[in-house]
Parts: sequence; C-alpha cells; structure tokens
Amino acid sequence: MTHPVTTATPVRGPVLGLTAQLVLLGLLAVTPGLTTFGLAAGVIYGIVLTGLLAAGLERTSAARLGAANAVTLGRAVLVGGVTAMVVTSFTMNINVAILVVAAGVALALDGVDGQVARRTRTTSALGARFDMEIDAFLILVLSVYAGDRFGWWTVALGAYRYLFVAASWAMPWMTAALPPRFSRKTVAAIQGVVLALVTPDLLPHAAAVIALVIALGTLTWSFGRDIVWLHHARRVREAARTRWSARPAWTTEAPAVVH
Repeated sequence: MTHPVTTATPVRGPVLGLTAQLVLLGLLAVTPGLTTFGLAAGVIYGIVLTGLLAAGLERTSAARLGAANAVTLGRAVLVGGVTAMVVTSFTMNINVAILVVAAGVALALDGVDGQVARRTRTTSALGARFDMEIDAFLILVLSVYAGDRFGWWTVALGAYRYLFVAASWAMPWMTAALPPRFSRKTVAAIQGVVLALVTPDLLPHAAAVIALVIALGTLTWSFGRDIVWLHHARRVREAARTRWSARPAWTTEAPAVVH
C-alpha cells in the first residue's frame, strides 16, 4: 500500500508576519492615532506583502522562512507602520518621533539580513529580492512624506526604480543583469540618509532642499549610467548575433575525388 507524499506549504512565516503587522497597526491606531485610510493602507500593505512572500517561498520550494528573511520580514513590518502613518499625515497630524524611529530602525537594519544570510550560508535570490523590494518601498513612502513639505518632485527619489521596472516591460533589454557596483549601493544609502534627516526636520529648510537635490542628482546619474550600460550591452549582443548569422554555413557535401 502506497501513501501519497505531501509537502508542507511554508506559510508559517508569512502568517506570523501578517499577525505582527496587524498588531503594530493596532498599537499605532490606539497610541498616536491613524485615520481610516491610513489603517487601510497598512492592512492592504501587510496582506500584499505576506501573500507575495508566501508565493515566493512556495515557488522556490523553501521549507521555512530562515533567519535572514525573518530579519527582512521584521523590517517589512516596520515599513507597513511607516506607510500607515504617512497616509494618515495627509489629513491629520502624526507623531513624527514614532515615524522617525520606525523608519530609522528599518533603515539601520538594512544589511543585517545580508550578514545573517552569509553567516548562516542561507543566501538566496528570494532573500536578495525581498530585501531590495522592502528598501525600495520604504524610500518611496518617505519620499512621499517629504513631497508634502518640500514639493512633489521629491517623489522621484522613490519612483525612479518603479519607473525603471515599468520601462523594462516595454523594453526587455533593460531586464539584463547589471554588473555589481559599490557606487550603486552608496547612492541607495544616500537616499535613505537624506530622507531620514529631512523627515524629522533636523536640517534647515534650505539645507534640506539642497540635500534632496543632491540625492536626486546622484540617483539620476546612477540610473542613467545603468541604462546606458544596458543599451550598450544590447548593441553588443545584436552585433554578435549579426556576425554569427553572417558566417557561411558548413557544407555537408562529400569532397570530390580527384584521379
């Protein structure tokens, strides 16, 4: 008699993450206060986040979340709280200190998950993508909060990556792998540091605007350089294919016998 083999779906981590997200939102709703839209934004974020994470774990056949991804999930929960507070700030004053602490901890822990993954030898493409997406969304949310006070041009700090992804749907050559560059990580860190400084008004208004302009300038340079590299790589690939197709075909005819 044979028994069917069953595999457990790795949903425990995402479920715990959603539970933690709802608990955090509940605390924020009671203590500093959240609007209905702010609370809804946080809940939707948590559901989408954990749903995508569960799908990713299942797709990669991961048996469990892992220590590194657990750290990233903790950061993601904080980003959900930041999202709810930023949406609330559109129509109601918020406790900026709590916003800064939540965003600051999420930014400070960036890289910790990577170190944990390397030390436990559990690095994975899913973990790297998870970490990157959380970083990108946090920058987007903080850029929206800055836009309400410094001008909506600051949203470009967070929107650049999403515009890049949208453009790659129309131009598939932009999806090619980019060479690793330390400068890319430095530019990303600059965005987080500048937004962390301007969020609690630690800088005079003029200095904050200058810092935001510098951050946007470095980000534009970084994305522009990557796009130029990708376009050049595409032309090199096309030239190689053209040369290959122009080569004479091998003949299969038997050589003539000379008497």
